[in-house]
Parts: sequence; C-alpha cells; structure tokens
Amino acid sequence: MKTVPEYFGSLVFDDRMMKATLSDEVYRSLKKTIDEGARLDPAVADAVAVAMKDWAVAHGATHFTHWFQPLTGITAEKHDSFITPAPDGRVIMEFSGKELIKGEPDASSFPSGGLRATFEARGYTAWDPTSYAFIKDKTLCIPTAFCSYGGEALDKKTPLLRSMEALNKQALRILRLFGNTDVKCVRTSVGPEQEYFLVDKAMYEKRKDLMFTGRTLFGAKPPKGQELDDHYFGVIPPRVAAYMADLNEELWKLGILAKTEHNEVAPAQHELAPIYTTTNIATDHNQLTMEIMQKVASRHGLVCLLHEKPFAGVNGSGKHNNWSMATDTGVNLLTPGDTPYENAQFLLFLCAVIKAVDDYQDLLRLSVATAGNDHRLGANEAPPAVVSMFLGDELTAVLDAIENDAPYSGGEKTVMKLGVHVLPRFTRDNTDRNRTSPFAFTGNKFEFRMLGSSNSIACANIMLNAAVAESLKVYADRLEKADDFETALHDMIKKTIKDHKRIIFNGNGYDESWIAEATEKRGLLNLRTTPDALPCILEKKNVDMLTSHKVFTEAEIHSRYEITLENYCKTVNIEALTMLDMVHKEILPAVESYTRTLADTLTAKKAAVAGLACKHETATIERLSQLTDEIAAAAERLNGAVMKLKTVTDVTKASEMIRDTVLQKMAELRVVCDEAETLTAESFWPYPTYDALLFGVK
Repeated sequence: MKTVPEYFGSLVFDDRMMKATLSDEVYRSLKKTIDEGARLDPAVADAVAVAMKDWAVAHGATHFTHWFQPLTGITAEKHDSFITPAPDGRVIMEFSGKELIKGEPDASSFPSGGLRATFEARGYTAWDPTSYAFIKDKTLCIPTAFCSYGGEALDKKTPLLRSMEALNKQALRILRLFGNTDVKCVRTSVGPEQEYFLVDKAMYEKRKDLMFTGRTLFGAKPPKGQELDDHYFGVIPPRVAAYMADLNEELWKLGILAKTEHNEVAPAQHELAPIYTTTNIATDHNQLTMEIMQKVASRHGLVCLLHEKPFAGVNGSGKHNNWSMATDTGVNLLTPGDTPYENAQFLLFLCAVIKAVDDYQDLLRLSVATAGNDHRLGANEAPPAVVSMFLGDELTAVLDAIENDAPYSGGEKTVMKLGVHVLPRFTRDNTDRNRTSPFAFTGNKFEFRMLGSSNSIACANIMLNAAVAESLKVYADRLEKADDFETALHDMIKKTIKDHKRIIFNGNGYDESWIAEATEKRGLLNLRTTPDALPCILEKKNVDMLTSHKVFTEAEIHSRYEITLENYCKTVNIEALTMLDMVHKEILPAVESYTRTLADTLTAKKAAVAGLACKHETATIERLSQLTDEIAAAAERLNGAVMKLKTVTDVTKASEMIRDTVLQKMAELRVVCDEAETLTAESFWPYPTYDALLFGVK
C-alpha cells in the first residue's frame, strides 16, 4: 500500500512531472511563462502537449478537456479523445500544442448577461499554464480561461487572473519604494475552509426540495438540534470517518492540500480546510473539492449538501476565505516582521487593506450575494451583512497611537513616527479571534467569513484583489512624488487610519446595537439581501476602479449584474414552484389522509362507548381541518405571486418583487405546513423529517 507522500499529486502534471518529461530548454521556457508571464513559444506548447499526453495515457486517460469555470458557478468540460485515424485502419494517440493552448466550446448556452446574442455560438478556452493539468475520470483536464468571440470574459478565472496581476503591479511599486529590488512578483494566496452537510442518500431521494433546490423548504424543528453544542469537534461517526478518509485520498491524488477535518456546530455538518496556495490554484482546487465531495458521498450512500442553509433552525454553511499577500521570495506582506522598517512596510500594506475594505465594502458584500447566502448572513451563525474589520487589541492600539502621535503602550514609550529607528516592534497573533467579524485579521492573513458554502471563491477574491490594488496605487502615486519618503509615509498612514477607522470593529457583530451603530453613527452599509447589494456594482466609483485596473470592462460588469440577479430570480422561482408541487401532491394529501383516519377512529370510539368525549381526536381533527384550509390558501397566495412574477421582464424589478413579496409568501406557507407536520403521525408524513435527516448518519 502506497503512503500519502508516494501518491500525493499522482494525477497531476505538476512541476515534478514537467522536470521529468520535458527537456531542460522547454522546461525553463515554460517556467518563465508561469513565473514571469512571458509569452509562450508554440514549439514549447507542442513539446508540453506531447509529454502531457504521454503521461496521461500512461495513467489510463483516453480523453482531454479544457476545464473552465463559466458564470454558472460550477465547472464545465467538453471531452475529446486522443485518437487519430491511421492509414492502415488503426488509431494513434495524438495531442498538439494547438489543442493544448486553445479550445472552441459552444458558448451559446452559457450565461453571458447580454455580452453576446444566443445565435453567436463561438467561444474560446485558453490554457492557464499557472494551474497544473490533472486527470479526472480518465480524462486529462487542462485548466483554462473562457472568453467570447469578441474577447469578453465569460468565466470567473479570467477576471481573477486580471485582479491578481493588478495587485502584483501595484504591490511591486510599493516594495520598490522600500528599496526592495529582489522581488519579481507578489501573489495573493488563499485557504478556503469548506463547510458541508452529509445526509443519507435514501432519505435525500424522498425529498423533492433537497433534490431540486439543495435545501429543505419545509421541516418542523426536531426535539434536539445544536443546543447542547455536542456536535462541534465531537467524535466523527464511523460512516462519516470512512467518507472523509476516501475523500482525502481522492483529493490528495489531485494535489489538493486537504489538511483539517472535523464536525461543525450543527448536527450532520462538517468542515474541510486546505493548506494555503496561490489564489487561482486555490480557486481551481476548491471547485474540484466541491465536485469530489459530492462524488465520494454518493459512493458511501450519502449526499453532500453544499447549500448555505439546507435546514432551518440550525447553523448554515459558509466558506471562510483566508487571504494574504506574499512575494516570490517567500515574504508574507501581512506579517509584521522582526525590524521596525519591516513594521513600517507591514503597516502600509495593512492600511491598504483597511482602506480597500472601507472604500469598497459594497463590492465585498455583493461578491458573496446569492439567494442561498441571504438566508445565512445576519443570523447568529455567520457575520452580519454589514462589512467591518477585526484587528485585535494590539494592532488597534498601534493604529490609535499613530493617529494621535501618542506613545504606544505596548512597546517603547515613544511617539509613533514611522522612521527606521523610532518605530517599536510589536508581535502578532496575541489576540483572540472574532468569529462574528466579516473580515478578521488572524496573525498574518485576513479571514473573509461572509462567503457561502456553495460560492466560487473567485468572486470574492476578484473584488478583494482589485480593491487592495486600488489602495496601493493611491499610495504609490503619492509616495513616488514625495520629497521626504518617511514623512510622507507617516502622514499617509495617519490619514488612512483617521479616514477609515470607522470600518474597524473589535466587538460582537451579533449584537443588535452594533448594526445600529454601524449604520447610524458610522455610515456603513447594511445590504441585507442580494437585490439590495447587486446594484452597487453599477455605481460609478466601482465601475471606474474595476475598469481602470482592467479587471472588467464596463460591458462585463453589466453582464455580471444581469447574470447574478437572473440566477437569484431563477433560484427562488424554482424553490417556490417546488413548494407548490410538494404541497399539492404530498403535504395536503398526507394531512387529509391522517385527518380521515382520525375521524374514522373517532366515529368507532364513540360507537363503542356511548358519551365518550374524545377530546384529543376532536381537537386534532378540527385543527388539521383548519390547517388544510390555511395551507391551501397560503399556497394560492404564493401561486398568485409566482404568476405575477412571470409578467415582470426587468430583472431588477423581478428581484425586488421576490425580496418583498415572493419570499414572504413562501415563509407563510412554510409556517402552516410545519405546524401540520407536528400534528400528523410520522407514518403518514410523506418524506423524512428533520430528526431523521440530521441524525440519520451514524
């Protein structure tokens, strides 16, 4: 049996395989393309293609695909075999550099948000050599970008790569000002913690809501939920442990650095966390992780639920995006360092993030906006919809001292002027974490906690990278013109702290008084829902910033707005239709059947015993009879709202109608159906209840 180090990355055409299968000249040229962005030589592409094909075929692969991430939020792939006909009737296995570099999938059925007409079918996939190819299901998967015939980005990877390049460009300008000429590249890195639920597959298949929407649209609260806090970090059930072991092996073969696994807070909820890696690779890996999690679950008779709120009344699932910046020389720019000068550089990058989060809090909020995540944000299980930052006591004290030119009590008793000799050293990671903060500093990184479990991490990191790039650009523009660098640096950091300290909050984000303080006193945004958040992307300041750094074109920004809101509307519409289907075909028949059985029992008992009151049966029959009428009426109101929604063609108005009317009608229907569940015998109820789903995997 092979050990983990022996099979780790065995299905990845990584640096080890490149060195082993490519000539020195080809390898050096490819590495220059990967590390420095140099143009790829076609001859090098041909050599890489041959080596990649030979390696893949040796591992049993018969097909190749350009693996990309369209605006559906999941991945896409079109498989082509390696076979080429030979003159004698046989076939040979071939793969060219041209096929490696570019593909032409039909783009007509992917969301474009008006970037292209339906009849304009041509789209292109372009190889991303910075992300390693891998084998999945006997297919060589080549990570690619996806664009239209006119060059517009139709995917999530292209803007992500653009945002990384924008941040790299501006960060290098700052580092040069500090005299650092060795660094050639600054990369952002991410470690996304992935939460998920596991339920029994047989139970899942009996619930239309789970199958069609990923969440339970009905369900009375079980006698026991997460009140005892006994699931979090508890002993992993054997069936789940077997799943996790299988999952780890599959992920490790693909070079995915799955590191930590444990039970989460809610029953049936778990978490997987990887080691950090470069943002675009981390994005690829997280998409793969979600896919593999669901495939492996099926092999174990389980279903992996990635919806943000699959069960009402217990914690939903998020995806914590741990983000940092590092140089190609191995220096994390969010680590304070060991010298005062490193402290000064750290404080500048820290202030760039503070400024970015405050200036573009709306972009960060809308980057995580989905119909599913709207159910989670603001509850006592996730950060509020108000974006704020947690820095901890020490860093906050340092910034306060700088702002007020006052002594810093945690170090030498000296005024905080950012010269080489007078800035005191300070340590990191000596403060508690704040799990209620949307954006928390945790030692040498920031943890963006607002992402939903099913989100692609690309969206959040695009906005974060771009916003920080803008802050760094503002700083570099000023500092490059300064006559006295240290004075200008001090003044600029002091001004940043004064102008943006409103975004820093180290207290309890769950406290209702914080929301009032944030919005009424500090002027922070409270964008509670997707329809509230999405229009912000069209504001001039946001369009100007994103286009100036070439992260998006203006047309691409408008397309994302249309696609995201349209997806929101479609998601809720499917949920509403599923509720109506379940009510008419399952819930009402079940309640009526049980009521009829109770009535028969009541008649029999009264016939057997003269004068018997039968108060329980009578009261239950009366309430269930009332409930059937109330359920039917609530369903009719929801159906009316859905019918009216069909007449609304403008996506903005449709999303607002869903927010203001449809979701309210859905909630009203759920309330009466859930009450009916509590009064109906379990043997009559048409699908598995919460207690069976949440506690059914042992």
